[in-house]
Amino acid sequence: MNSTPLAKSPKPKRTKLLEGELALTQVTAESRKQAACVLEVLAGLRTPEQAALALGFTLQTYYNVETRALRGLIHGCTPTPPGRTMGLLQQVRGLETRCAGLAKQVGRYQALLRSAQRSVGLMAVAQQPPGKTLKGKTTGKRKRRPVVRALRSIELLGRGDAAGSAGGAEPVENAAVSSSPDQPEVI
Repeated sequence: MNSTPLAKSPKPKRTKLLEGELALTQVTAESRKQAACVLEVLAGLRTPEQAALALGFTLQTYYNVETRALRGLIHGCTPTPPGRTMGLLQQVRGLETRCAGLAKQVGRYQALLRSAQRSVGLMAVAQQPPGKTLKGKTTGKRKRRPVVRALRSIELLGRGDAAGSAGGAEPVENAAVSSSPDQPEVI
């Protein structure tokens, strides 16, 4: 008696790979249904109207879903660079640490330069503020000088007083020195 136990036939290897790569367990049933309808329309098995009706969408919404699906397909078909790719956040962190290291190195070189200048007896060259050229002209937008509004108002009031108003208030500097006839002078 030759009897072979009934064994389950294994799935083809490609199907196992496809299920693992697509991670179908992490995708919702609605998304899978939409993808299947889009593929059926692209294959010519359904019309866009039939697919929209099957999904419960308007025709315009179906076309939007189809466009997103095609974008995903095209993005998936773009070649990726070989090897390990670095995420943007990791890349930014790496560049920040490199920048900090280079800033430390610049500080060391500047200290070494100052030390060498002192040992030789050279005077250190005065550093120009950023934005100034050698001739003293600014290279960028000129920085506005802050003026206190109260000082500007006092200046305007002083000009108006000197211009010819006879019976106004005295300037602030003279008010402390002058005295009224009722009070004695304090020096």
